[in-house]
Amino acid sequence: MLSFKKITINISKNKETPLSFVKLKKTRKDHTMILLFSNTNNKPMASKRPFLLERHSSNYCAMYDICGQRSDGKVLNCPYGSEAVKPDDLFSSKVQSLCPTISGNVCCTEAQFDNLRTQVQQAIPLLVGCPACLRNFLNLFCELSCSPHQSLFINVTSIYEVNGNLTVNGIDYFLTETFGEGLYNSCKDVKFGTMNTKAMEFVGAGAQDFKEWFAFLGKRSDLGLPGSPYAINFRSSPPVLSGMEHMNVSTYSCGDTSFGCSCGDCPSSPACSYPEPSPPKKEYCSLVIGFFQVKCIDLTMFALFIVLVCSFSWWNKFQNTREMETLEFVMEPLLDEGEEGDVSYVNLMMNEMKIHEMVPQFTDEARLLINQGRLSSFFRKYGVWVARNPAIVLCSSLAVVLVLCFGLLRFEVETQPEKLWVGRGSRAAEEKKYFDNHLAPFYRIEQLILATIPDSRHGKKSPRILTENNFQLLFDIQEKVDEVLANYSGNSVAYKDICLKPLDQDCATQSVLQYFKMDPGNYDDYGGVEHVEYCLQHYASADTCMSAFKAPLDPSVVLGGFSGTNYSEASAFVVTYPVNNAVNEAGNENEKAVAWEKAFIQLLKDEILPIVQSNNLSLSFSSESSIEEELKRESTADVITILISYLVMFAYISVTLGDVNHLSTIFLSTKVSLALSGVMVVVLSVLGSAGFFSLVGVKSTLIILEVIPFLVLAVGVDNMCILVHAVKRQKEELNLEVRISNALGDVGPSITLASLCEVLAFAVGGFISMPACRVFSMFAALAVLLDFLLQVTAFVALIVFDFSRAEAKRVDCFPCIKVFSKDEGTIQRNPGLLTRYMEEVHAQILSIRAVKAVVITVFVALSLASIALCTRIQPGLEQQVALPRDSYLQGYFNDLSEYLRVGPPLYFVVKDYNYSSKSEHTNQLCSISQCDSNSLLNEISRASLTPKTSYIAKPAASWLDDFLVWMSPEAFGCCRKFVNNSYCPPDDQPPCCSPDEGPCGFGGVCKDCTTCFLHSDLYNDRPSTVQFREKLPWFLSALPSADCAKGGHGAYTSSVDLTGYESGTILASEFRTYHTPLNKQDDFVNSMRAARDFCSKVSSSLKINVYPYSVFYIFFEQYLDIWETALINIGIALGAVFMVCLVMTSSVWSSAIIILVLAMIVLNLMGLMAVLKIQLNAVSVVNLLMSIGIAVEFCVHILHAFSVSTGDREKRTREALQTMGSSILSGITITKLVGVIVLSFAKSEIFVVYYFQMYLGLVLIGFLHGLVFLPVLLSVCGPPSTVVTLQEIERVSFTDRYEENDEL
Repeated sequence: MLSFKKITINISKNKETPLSFVKLKKTRKDHTMILLFSNTNNKPMASKRPFLLERHSSNYCAMYDICGQRSDGKVLNCPYGSEAVKPDDLFSSKVQSLCPTISGNVCCTEAQFDNLRTQVQQAIPLLVGCPACLRNFLNLFCELSCSPHQSLFINVTSIYEVNGNLTVNGIDYFLTETFGEGLYNSCKDVKFGTMNTKAMEFVGAGAQDFKEWFAFLGKRSDLGLPGSPYAINFRSSPPVLSGMEHMNVSTYSCGDTSFGCSCGDCPSSPACSYPEPSPPKKEYCSLVIGFFQVKCIDLTMFALFIVLVCSFSWWNKFQNTREMETLEFVMEPLLDEGEEGDVSYVNLMMNEMKIHEMVPQFTDEARLLINQGRLSSFFRKYGVWVARNPAIVLCSSLAVVLVLCFGLLRFEVETQPEKLWVGRGSRAAEEKKYFDNHLAPFYRIEQLILATIPDSRHGKKSPRILTENNFQLLFDIQEKVDEVLANYSGNSVAYKDICLKPLDQDCATQSVLQYFKMDPGNYDDYGGVEHVEYCLQHYASADTCMSAFKAPLDPSVVLGGFSGTNYSEASAFVVTYPVNNAVNEAGNENEKAVAWEKAFIQLLKDEILPIVQSNNLSLSFSSESSIEEELKRESTADVITILISYLVMFAYISVTLGDVNHLSTIFLSTKVSLALSGVMVVVLSVLGSAGFFSLVGVKSTLIILEVIPFLVLAVGVDNMCILVHAVKRQKEELNLEVRISNALGDVGPSITLASLCEVLAFAVGGFISMPACRVFSMFAALAVLLDFLLQVTAFVALIVFDFSRAEAKRVDCFPCIKVFSKDEGTIQRNPGLLTRYMEEVHAQILSIRAVKAVVITVFVALSLASIALCTRIQPGLEQQVALPRDSYLQGYFNDLSEYLRVGPPLYFVVKDYNYSSKSEHTNQLCSISQCDSNSLLNEISRASLTPKTSYIAKPAASWLDDFLVWMSPEAFGCCRKFVNNSYCPPDDQPPCCSPDEGPCGFGGVCKDCTTCFLHSDLYNDRPSTVQFREKLPWFLSALPSADCAKGGHGAYTSSVDLTGYESGTILASEFRTYHTPLNKQDDFVNSMRAARDFCSKVSSSLKINVYPYSVFYIFFEQYLDIWETALINIGIALGAVFMVCLVMTSSVWSSAIIILVLAMIVLNLMGLMAVLKIQLNAVSVVNLLMSIGIAVEFCVHILHAFSVSTGDREKRTREALQTMGSSILSGITITKLVGVIVLSFAKSEIFVVYYFQMYLGLVLIGFLHGLVFLPVLLSVCGPPSTVVTLQEIERVSFTDRYEENDEL
């Protein structure tokens, strides 16, 4: 009997006739015939020869020989069943070399085998790193093409007639799922280092399982594209009773040690079984209490607060009891009388001291007090001399400063970011310099981001960007960018003149338009948006998706705003224009690039941005020079704001220095000219500081020009107010010389103490490694020092002139005009409003015991809370903060964080790689077969499996792996040589093949090319020293192509420094990968720390010098130890202030109180930073150091006034507030407030954040501590009065003299 089955075959034209056939199956299952019919009349079609198609038995073929080829040159097998053929010995050895599972007879001709070899050679370089994968992959196609049992698992299902010959058009290939899973599992993790991705992206279109992979492999390729010339349907179930079975070749696991797959290609290998990485450590200790999670530091501070409150309560109660007992004990001796009935003076004095002091005494205190007395005496004498010689003092002091100002002739401003923010001796700077000099500087980046605007009707989700209109807009933008011409030295510079060209042909523009080869004419030809969506899934495997610069383009690089790999949901185009960079920034190459970048930015601003906005899209952009240009613009952005701040401070100073109590004398009592002179003193001090440092070659910065004058003015105004108020407090009937002398004697020591503390605190900032902050600190320290010197010299002389003017009845600002007053008597000066407030309200409230308890409790609580908040301060400095608020870069940096889905490139640089055969370095670095399991590249691959902690996104692109594969005998299409031993390129490259001459075939000038090495030429598959040295330049100049994707030119051109490599050592080479997307400053810092820790461990393990490099490291290195830097410098500043206070106040007790209050102020300011989310960086560290110096003014004047007062602590506290409280409130607090508040209107974000917010917080916190907490603290545990102690010294001296006279 016969069984019939009709199969219809649809085929195309060009002599390929549509056919159908009826299968006649006889009872013998091993013998089947077919009859061919035309589709038009179902008549059998004549064939040139009879054939058997479907005999399924052992040693029998389903396809044999080549019967035609497609128009693109791909050969087509004959659908003829025949007995397997015994090959000759030479052919058999060829088959065995590629297909060791096939022995004896074969089902392929030599031409078929050569075609098989040509086809698989494209995949061999991608898979050879894992021999098990390669073996399984080759077995799949070897069995398909040449197995003698082919007919058992191959069934021809479709045929074509080509040029009168029948050819195979489709087959069924029966495989077990076990084979499919084994093949896929052995290959799924194999790397393709050149592109930092997996080989499965290229050989399997990113298949997620073996079914997807087989579907990709079995697809009939379009004309001119890689792939199978006929359809292959991989099936797992042979037809029943067909006599067919599964292809039964075993698969090899990549973990099979006999094949030696590397850990990078086979993480599941037993040799790579390392313990799972420990989970990331928590950033902080925390406890769960009920529904709340509480940090341990918070709980600790709360417990400490409770302990301190209880201790304070107990101490207060103990003190009250002790005072009562002491009072009862002392009252009786006070009533003792002497021989003449008088109260004993000595007993009275001694017991008064006991009641008043109750404090320990220090052995060296008398000497310190004498020093303080000498300082006060010096200022009194100096005040008399200045009052007598004001002109000499004024002219001589100004002359010194003017001499320093001559240094301004060499004044320069530094604007280069690297020289502003990178410290001298920086490890990152040295590593960058090494990378740039030995390899190549990282290319310049010009970038634009075109994004859709969120649709309010659909929530905050942005529409997809992949629409036809948006593509047309992007083509229009690209056309305008290509037409941009910049003028450099009279020559036109276009993008193509400066762009990065990996293969020396096309620019490596990273744009989604590369899927159309950057040609708008290809948009419709390729299929428009559908083609793009296809390429998003097959970017590495489809030839039509390759970029114009002959490389696959990862969609995550050119699209943004998507989640996972859902590229079609992208809401932004990210276009990057890489431009060549040069080590010497002054070179012509960079100057041409900068000129083009300016024209590029101008084009985007003037033309493209309006077009984009009219299409309801957003556009952000940047160039390599944008930050520097915007920083330059920032120098003039806030000039008006700063001037207004100065004018407001000047106006306030004019009011606060004068007296407006009496309208009749207002023209005499105002101090406008004195205030103006004081401002000029500040200006001269700043100019003198700038002149001095310019003279010694130190460049200034834009922040110095804008901040230091304001800072010095704010500091200098305090001393100006204190000096003038001190003179005004003197009795009017005293001579002016006496008033000046007394005023300087009263406030001179405290002014000196405050100024020296400020100078030292500012100078400590000079230890900061960041140049901008270090120079800022040095400029500020010298400016404050000069300001202090000018104030106690020139400004005191100006006070003398101004008060002399007032006494001479001459009008302020117009001294030539004299006012004649009928009242020649002295006008009584009434206490001011602030003075009365301090005496009658402020001091009285703070003297209440309950208020004291509340004040101490609240301020201690704030300090402890600040300690807890400090742990929440993040290191870093957002780039947006350093730029003007209206800068176009603000939107760009926001969009980077919003849309970018790929992190910065990361390079692992290896120094002094010894490639000689005697060295173990090669196996310690590589990650292919027979490399060490703990090699550098294997460790990088392993780290990429935990990206959340390692911040490494992908395995590294390895020039070494690709070089070893390129020259291996298996990659027979790569390293080849002519008979004269010169380099022979792959068959699909000139001179072997010319693209203009049609499809490449066999023969030609390269027919005699042979592989560079046989296995016998290598030792353990590794080249000798000579072989390595000879072939490395070949590899680096070899172009990648379909026949050999491992060519190193372009991908690795700058990855190896060949300088002096002939000696057997490569000085520098790099292995490239990427960080994970970094959105926050903390991410940048942690990624750098993780990379350095990784390299430190690897270098220690392998004894090879390896370091990580990325372009942002140089700017973020400072944040690795910013906390350590901050705490050390704050400690040094507090220590310096303590030593100055110790010398000036003559009391350890007083010095300790000042340091305590200063520490609390700094803590509160840091707590405020945490609340306002101000980051910790060199700028904020300098501000913290300066806050120590500025905060001294809030404390030292009150403490000094307290120390020189008499009476008990309550009385001395009231006197201190009455004497200095109003000066601190009006001359220090309000003066700074009016100047700082104006800074809130600054255009520069850095002014608002680091100068307005931090300085405003400092002023308020300093005011509260200086005029609220410190008086309460002094009233409770203030130091003894220096006046009493000096009287005691005089009393002892008087007693000694009295006793000596009595003895005489």
